[in-house]
Amino acid sequence: MKPDLVDMKPNYWDRAKRALAKKDPVMAAIMKRHPKVFMMRRGEAFMTLARAICGQQISVKAAQSVWNRVVICLDQTITPDAVIARDRKKLRACGLSDRKTEYIADLAQHFADGKIHERNWPQMDDEAIIAELTDVRGIGRWTAEMFLMFNLLRPDVFPLDDLGLQKAMRLSYRKRSLKSMRALGETWRPWRTVASWYLWRSLDPVPVEY
Repeated sequence: MKPDLVDMKPNYWDRAKRALAKKDPVMAAIMKRHPKVFMMRRGEAFMTLARAICGQQISVKAAQSVWNRVVICLDQTITPDAVIARDRKKLRACGLSDRKTEYIADLAQHFADGKIHERNWPQMDDEAIIAELTDVRGIGRWTAEMFLMFNLLRPDVFPLDDLGLQKAMRLSYRKRSLKSMRALGETWRPWRTVASWYLWRSLDPVPVEY
């Protein structure tokens, strides 16, 4: 693997894999089937969240098409100030619904007003960051958890509301109830992010960008 890709690997990744494989043979088998892959950080904070809002409730292909038009509309500058300065009608013309346009504008205003304390995130725990993000219209817990995993690379996020994760746990572990899934997740602490990521790989070997 190229050195630049290795440098993008979370510093806890290999340690987490060893710990999970040691205690969980099912997880060990999943990881063995997907060697030399790992989770990587996705973009800057504002851009990642705006893109997540853009992609809500539409296909990946449609979301990419809309996002490409948003990027052009903002002159390749995906910042809170650029969104605030742009006419709402022009954003809607990119294919955003009225509601998503409002959500992205609200997100931009939260950043501009300092309500999103990005500089403090390294010292904040996961739940505090989730609370801050879900204060923005259009960002629910699932989106906040995806952000913790794929942008902040937090190691112990367990997004049990994710239907793909539930499906993978049913198939790989024969777990049916959310209670039993949550109990299984407890055995993966403090590496539930890594376990979740490999369970997604058990369904689709190609990582999805969130």
